[in-house]
Order: sequence, then structure tokens, then C-alpha cells
Amino acid sequence: MTLQTPIEYDQATPEVRAVYDDIMATRNTDWVNNFWKVLAHHPETLRRMWSNIKQVMANGALDPLTKELIYVAVSISNNCDYCMASHTAGARAKGMSEAQYAELLAVVGLAHETNRLAVAYRVPVDERFLAK
Repeated sequence: MTLQTPIEYDQATPEVRAVYDDIMATRNTDWVNNFWKVLAHHPETLRRMWSNIKQVMANGALDPLTKELIYVAVSISNNCDYCMASHTAGARAKGMSEAQYAELLAVVGLAHETNRLAVAYRVPVDERFLAK
């Protein structure tokens, strides 16, 4: 159930339109997705989150596809349907193959299972795994 109606470009304030314009220019598209349109109800949050996304998701020590794969994994862990769909599409656009997607899902499932076992058994962390 949607709590806020997405704000379309033609309904947006000049401040929100400026962010929408930057989103479209940065992504080389003529479209702004619903995540941003809902955040537009609070322009400060919209501007801050777009700035953060541009910085964190830019090419760096990790390439953009790796960042998208991490985003998909965390979105699965957080059970965010919107983020799973959005970032799976983003990963595919950056070259993720179906084999990579299947392997990612296998790793996420395995990590969930082993994490829960480690927590349930209260497994002590091995000394050599600790940062020095």
C-alpha cells in the first residue's frame, strides 16, 4: 500500500525538478522512478539521498556492477521488494548475467543460513579473524 502519491515532474516544485533533472542527466534517461517521486514530498531528503547515491554508487574501488550486486543482496536481506526489483534491473543493465544472479541468490541464501546458525550457537569468533 502506497503511503504517498509519487510526485510527477509536471507537479514538482522547481527545487524537486532540479533533482529530477540531475537524476535524468546522470542516468542518461528521460524517466525518474517512483522512489525519487515519493521522496519528493520531502525535498531535503530527496536531495540528500540523491547526493549520497551518486557518491556511493559511482565507480570507485568497487565497480558499479559489484555495488549493484551488493545492493541486491542487502535488499533481499531487508526484504525490500522495491529495492530488489530496482537494483536487480540496475545490475542487469550493468551486465549481470542470469548465472551471476543465480549464484548471488545462492550466496545470499547460504549466508542467511550460516549467519543464523552462528548466532543461534553463539559461536565465538576465532582469534585470527579479529582485526589487529
